[in-house]
Amino acid sequence: MESALKPFRVLAYVVGVMLLVLCLAMVLRYGFGDPAMSKITAPIHGGFYMIYLLAVMNLGMKARWTWQYMLGVMLGGTVPFLSFYIERRVTQRVQSALAAAEA
Repeated sequence: MESALKPFRVLAYVVGVMLLVLCLAMVLRYGFGDPAMSKITAPIHGGFYMIYLLAVMNLGMKARWTWQYMLGVMLGGTVPFLSFYIERRVTQRVQSALAAAEA
């Protein structure tokens, strides 16, 4: 489970940052008529989000999460700033589970 936590954490931050950049690109696109940045950042965010989904599934299966919980964690990459909060909560949950397993 510990080996799946690190990629999840990294991808949660990457997806969160890319989503914020994508929001900026959407403001530039629809607010100022400049679509150049969104044409670049949208596919990059999408690609990282797909990898994030795989990391969530990997961690969730190892941690034996319910599908509902796993789906909630997956949706964390779709709302700005939410992935940072979810990453922190998931890390605490997994570390607590690891500590309980060692005791």
